[in-house]
Amino acid sequence: MPERFRWAVAAAFALMLGSTALAADTKAKAPASEQPHRLVIQVDQNDPAVMNLALNNATNIIEYYRGKGEDVDIDLVTYGPGLYMLRADTSPVQERLKQLKDYAFPSTIQFSACNVTKVGMEKKEGHPVDLVPEAMIVPSGVVHLMELQEKGWSYLRP
Repeated sequence: MPERFRWAVAAAFALMLGSTALAADTKAKAPASEQPHRLVIQVDQNDPAVMNLALNNATNIIEYYRGKGEDVDIDLVTYGPGLYMLRADTSPVQERLKQLKDYAFPSTIQFSACNVTKVGMEKKEGHPVDLVPEAMIVPSGVVHLMELQEKGWSYLRP
């Protein structure tokens, strides 16, 4: 086989592989309009007004995307004094948490409780801290916030 012909075949093969990889990469990335909507909301204050504002924001976002026929994932992350929002003995918004969890479907909403804060409160108070049934414990609220943002989640602090 002549040297030029071998180079031409090799170049065509490389071009074919490159275009196949490009096509696969293009398929793997959905257009922006098809990307899932994902929002993380931070609550770090023991303030019923802030807690209600966060829940209002989540409700409004769910309603907005529901009106467009789209789902949205929301993770409301509590840590520090904000953990009082998810404590069974102190939450001023317990009923709203239940209602929003039910209302959100088929979208998803998660109420994340910082375990670092929970353990600190238990140590300080000398007894276990119970959380509302809707809460999910995450190892660290701030780390959870950071990791979600690194994965492309939008961030909101009411």
